[in-house]
Amino acid sequence: MKIILQQNVLKLGKAGDIVEASDGYFRNFLQPRKLAVVATTGTLKKREEDLETLKKKAAAAHQVTVELAEKISALETINMTVKAGEGGKLYGKITNKEIAQELSKIVGVEIDKRIVRPVEEIGALGVYRVLVKLAPDVQAEITVDVLKEGAPIKPKKEETAEGAEQKQDEEAQVEEPSAV
Repeated sequence: MKIILQQNVLKLGKAGDIVEASDGYFRNFLQPRKLAVVATTGTLKKREEDLETLKKKAAAAHQVTVELAEKISALETINMTVKAGEGGKLYGKITNKEIAQELSKIVGVEIDKRIVRPVEEIGALGVYRVLVKLAPDVQAEITVDVLKEGAPIKPKKEETAEGAEQKQDEEAQVEEPSAV
């Protein structure tokens, strides 16, 4: 008897598969648990419609994932300030959870800690590569710059020398009135 599986069944198939099963197995096990239905012309047509809608949803979700990956990759570097001891050794390690929280703040989308994978363990000050695997075929790469708490944040590469000069002028103007 040909049946359409409604849910994954161990050693038989995945949801949506059309498989061959004995009448007794279907009547006594699969049908009462609503794991499968008989493959009639009506159920086969409904299955095709369901597969089409699933494909459309999957394509839309994939597009959103790709856009998020581009947004994360555009960041290039995120700065994280932490407490560090002598020689730049951290008082703890920076975990993927902390990186995911920082990314969530910056991007504005909740990032799951399980998809954030530092290439190497982050236990000292420095620059580290981090992979964010959003889907099996979509991933983004960023760098995490670990800075000592209270240290000045390095300007981004995009900033020109003129922009840096303007900031220095502004800082000088702010300091002058306080000294008077």
